[in-house]
Amino acid sequence: MATQPETITVKASDALLIIDLQNDFLPGGALGIASAERVIEPINRYTQYFERSQATIILSRDWHPDDHCSFAPQNGPWPAHCIQNTRGAQISANFTWPTQAWLVSKATSSDKDAYSAFDGTELALQMKHCGIKRLFICGLATDYCVLQTTLDALSSGFECFLLTDGIDAVNVSEHDGQQAIEKMCAKGAMPIQWHSLAPLSHS
Repeated sequence: MATQPETITVKASDALLIIDLQNDFLPGGALGIASAERVIEPINRYTQYFERSQATIILSRDWHPDDHCSFAPQNGPWPAHCIQNTRGAQISANFTWPTQAWLVSKATSSDKDAYSAFDGTELALQMKHCGIKRLFICGLATDYCVLQTTLDALSSGFECFLLTDGIDAVNVSEHDGQQAIEKMCAKGAMPIQWHSLAPLSHS
C-alpha cells in the first residue's frame, strides 16, 4: 500500500468519479444498501470541492434494458434494477449536481454485463484526451462497481484515490466490502478521506 500523503491538492487535471449513486442501490431500491444514504453528504461535499477546483466530475450509472442478462428472470444473479428511464435508474435526488458533469452509461446491452465504468465505454480514452491523470473514486457499491472500476482505472494507467468516506458495500458476505478495499489498495489505490484534501483558497 502506498504511503499516505499529508495533504493532497486537487488540480484541474484530476477527476472525481462517482459510481452509480442511483435510487435502486439506495434504501428502498431493488438492490438497496441499508446504510448507503450516509455516502451522499460526503459525495456532495467532494462534488462542491472538485467543482471549485475546476476539476472534471464524472458520474457513472447502470443503464440496463429490461431483459438484461444480470437479472434473475434471465438466470442472472440480481433482481431487475436500474432499468433505463425508470425511477430506480435515476441518480439520487439528494445528490447536488455540479454545473457541469460527464454522465457515463454502462451495461446498456441485454447480453453483456459491466460492473466497471470503463467496460464497453470510451471513458479511458476521453479522460486521456482531456489530460486527466488522477481519479478520486467514490459511490456504490464498494464490492462490485467501485472495485471493478478502480481496478480498470489502475490497469489503464490512472493514479487512483479511493474516497473511503464516500463508498458503501453490498456485503453479500460479511467482509466483501473490506476485502474489496484491500484488493484495490494492493493494486495501488490510495485510501483517503475528506481531511486528506488541502483546504481551498477563499480568493
